[in-house]
Amino acid sequence: MNTALTSTPVFRGVVPPVATPLLPDGTIDVESLRRLVDRLVTGGVDGLFALGSTGETAYFTDEQRVLIAETIVDAAAGRVPVIAGAIELTADRVIETSQRLIAAGAQAIVTTAPLYTINSQAEIAAHFRRIAAAIDVPLWAYDVPVRVHKKLEIATLMDLAADGTIAGVKDSSGDDVGFRRLVAANEAAGHPLQLLTGHEVLVDAMGLAGADGVVPGLGNVEVEGYVRLWRAVEAGDFAAARAEQLRINRLFDIVFQPTGLSGDATGVGAFKQAMFQRGLIDHPTIARTVTPIDEAAVAAIRGILDELGLAAAR
Repeated sequence: MNTALTSTPVFRGVVPPVATPLLPDGTIDVESLRRLVDRLVTGGVDGLFALGSTGETAYFTDEQRVLIAETIVDAAAGRVPVIAGAIELTADRVIETSQRLIAAGAQAIVTTAPLYTINSQAEIAAHFRRIAAAIDVPLWAYDVPVRVHKKLEIATLMDLAADGTIAGVKDSSGDDVGFRRLVAANEAAGHPLQLLTGHEVLVDAMGLAGADGVVPGLGNVEVEGYVRLWRAVEAGDFAAARAEQLRINRLFDIVFQPTGLSGDATGVGAFKQAMFQRGLIDHPTIARTVTPIDEAAVAAIRGILDELGLAAAR
């Protein structure tokens, strides 16, 4: 469903968080990024999420973030809408970053609770309201307590929905019970929010539960599987969705091949290595200061790709 040309973009269906290909010197690999975006769009995605965790946004300068957003928007060429992450310490810094990303072409902004600060839920709500009042595109809430160390409570989210502060939630909380309760609260309120799950190995279940879509980092490696999965969910064919999910979950095993490293190294590192092995990007470089995965993990990842018939000659 292409919503890019509507006055208020709707983000639902498959909205992958676009990985950021890098050159060996750590600078942005613009050509690989453009090629990746085109592959995602032609693969059938419904939108693109720029500058999320999979996009390694925390490691980039303001100028690099703008370049990444501009490249993704330009490569998408109006075929699908683009939402961009403005992940900063406090509301005023989020507003500054948001304005840069909107000028770069982002059609919506997603942000988290404040970072570093110690805030109440009322203060977190004030944070979102201040941002929404200062930007002229839809604002989304990103619930990712593993990184922010704060949970966005259901009552907070529904209050923000009731006054139109937020248009949706990207849920990466890992709290399946909480997500089900959020879906129920959203339905009881008339579905004011679009709810996207970041739980990429349970997309079939989350679709059955009432999610409006998925933000799968693994979609950078093989987008077609997630598109097939979500189309099966939309059609109510949960047997087909489950079968596709099981195949995808075997592919997701790539993230468990590196061991003893950080989550950024094992997750994004595995994704980028698989993308490189498939010929989707020119280099498997991950952000500076993140430990590269070792050759044993690379070989194991290649083995999983071969098993699934996904590896390209390299």
